[in-house]
Amino acid sequence: MPFAIAEDSATIAYQVHGEGPPLVLLAGQANSHRWWDPVRAGLGDGRRTITLDWRGTGASGPTDRELTARRLAGDVAAVLDDLRLERADVYGTSMGGRVAQWFAVDHPHRLDRLVLGCTTPGGAHAVERTREVRRAMVQPDRRAARRALLDLMYTPAWLEAHPGPTTVEGDPSMTPQARRDHLRASDGHDAWEHLPRVLAPTLVLHGADDVLAPAVNATLLGDRVPGARVEVLPGLRHAYFHEGAAVATPLVREFLAPAAR
Repeated sequence: MPFAIAEDSATIAYQVHGEGPPLVLLAGQANSHRWWDPVRAGLGDGRRTITLDWRGTGASGPTDRELTARRLAGDVAAVLDDLRLERADVYGTSMGGRVAQWFAVDHPHRLDRLVLGCTTPGGAHAVERTREVRRAMVQPDRRAARRALLDLMYTPAWLEAHPGPTTVEGDPSMTPQARRDHLRASDGHDAWEHLPRVLAPTLVLHGADDVLAPAVNATLLGDRVPGARVEVLPGLRHAYFHEGAAVATPLVREFLAPAAR
């Protein structure tokens, strides 16, 4: 497995599949590249897909208490450097969408097209999940907490037909400290003042029934990022990209297609 070296000498594991125009896929909080396993083939047909293990997940180095979404965007740039790629399309979901916002702000010359999925602008302008949702995710009963997370990710009908395990429940190799560092990085995200500087054509995707990152945030991002296109997908929750792949993947592929440039 190849590794990139970040500015602070941290090791960032990454994975490359396929050939064609490069597409970087950024996973959600406390997850490794496995987040994308169910949909990578569909997104990557005719493309070179690039994933990475966030610090503290998979084969990458550890986290630290200074971890931020903006620093993680620097890790994405380090991966492109290691691959000798000047530019790429970037698709980030959940915390990966927060990181993708900072990549667009800090590395505009390296970004062709941007897709932001099930994410928020952060800070005071974002609409955050309720206290009830937060409490459900951290309850001491692990089985109940897992069930609560899955209910936030998928519809009941999907869960009944797909009992799991799924690839979006967090990297089991993470330490408790790494999980806390990821949570701090995600919760501390606030790109609101910088989003008007995003130059890349942008698609914003969201499940209409998402309460983990409430769907109204898609509209906020769409209004804040110049010229952004917003698609809110009915009947889907936070893992819209997985459960709703039959709809979401074609939308992403159409947006990223050469004809759309």
